[in-house]
Amino acid sequence: MSEFVVITGNSGAGRSTAANVLEDLGWFVIDNLPPTLIPKVGELADAPGTTHTHVALAIPAPEHVDQLMEAIAALRATDSRVRILFLDASTAALVRRYESTRRRHPFGDTGLEEAIEGERSELAVLRAEADLVIDTSALNVHQLRDRLVGTFGTESPSTGMQTKVMSFGYKHGLPLDVDLVIDCRFLPNPHWVDELRPLTGVDEPVRNYVLEQPMTATFLERMQRLLGLLMPAYVKEGKTYLTIAFGCTGGQHRSVAIAEAIGEYLDRNGHEPSISHRDVEKASLIG
Repeated sequence: MSEFVVITGNSGAGRSTAANVLEDLGWFVIDNLPPTLIPKVGELADAPGTTHTHVALAIPAPEHVDQLMEAIAALRATDSRVRILFLDASTAALVRRYESTRRRHPFGDTGLEEAIEGERSELAVLRAEADLVIDTSALNVHQLRDRLVGTFGTESPSTGMQTKVMSFGYKHGLPLDVDLVIDCRFLPNPHWVDELRPLTGVDEPVRNYVLEQPMTATFLERMQRLLGLLMPAYVKEGKTYLTIAFGCTGGQHRSVAIAEAIGEYLDRNGHEPSISHRDVEKASLIG
């Protein structure tokens, strides 16, 4: 069975970098492929004797998204495994990148910000259909590479849903590339305990403080019941990536401790999640 990854997203968000990474991982990469040719590539990949069973299609932001969606639907109608990797970035980040390269934006008949927002609106339906969305706003080339290698470099064709649990701080902005966001700011804040303020949720004193709160036990029990319901349903529906984000004010204490606890629960139940803490190293005025 062939596997396809369609790499697309906002112009300037890292499509070329992603294509290079997958090529380094052994995927056969086709860049700038017109959407109308995608079904033909699918036929060739499934032809007897083919040696290219892992194919990445790097597709620039199309002028006609409906054509790309139809081509992907035709590819998914075969026995092949097909995933959409959508690379996103904030408008501010994209403006900085285009101004540094002095390249013209493909939607560039208006001002740069207007062109970026126009493209974002045009691609909204495609983003909604993506299996994996990666926000590259705060990622450099090496960090994006690490993220992609961690996602595609350790999997086999038969793998199920890859699960990521992360923490973040609301003061640093909501993460764009997540599926479930849980607000942990209802829990008592360790920031206001002098000896806990410089620590993080991975440190035992903070972890104990958060987990020993009366509300925490109830919250974790209900969160685990919810995930016990959702995880098998996501797998049954064919979801290949799931990111669960827990947030607190600064992303240093409560969300970190809760993300670690939920990660351990998922690991005990066979989901083998990766755990990351987006904002734990950022200076925090309010924890």
